[in-house]
Amino acid sequence: QVQLVESGGGLVQAGGSLRLSCAASGSIFRTNTMGWYRQVPGKQRELVAGFTTGGSTNYADSVKGRFTISRDNAENTVYLQMNSLKPEDTAVYYCHLDYSTGPYLSGREVWGQGTLVIVSS
Repeated sequence: QVQLVESGGGLVQAGGSLRLSCAASGSIFRTNTMGWYRQVPGKQRELVAGFTTGGSTNYADSVKGRFTISRDNAENTVYLQMNSLKPEDTAVYYCHLDYSTGPYLSGREVWGQGTLVIVSS
């Protein structure tokens, strides 16, 4: 059973910074994609930043230049450094992993439990 454990959310003033962490544990043969999404009440969950299957990164336009995603492959951990935070960044942030448990097996996905980020004005 693969699980994701997130940490690092909290309350911060506008202009401040936070760093989110997401550690994956369990039987993972290959990480396909891994990234961060966020959701506010009444809206769809949206991609914030992520690693593609080729290892490149992509970001939502709203966070480009402010957020940076990085990872530690040895620890199966992904980080999201969030700088210059704005009140509109307030949301529950979810880690997402698409992985395979064998060389010829299709991907599975798992979500973290979510971590709340509140940015006060």
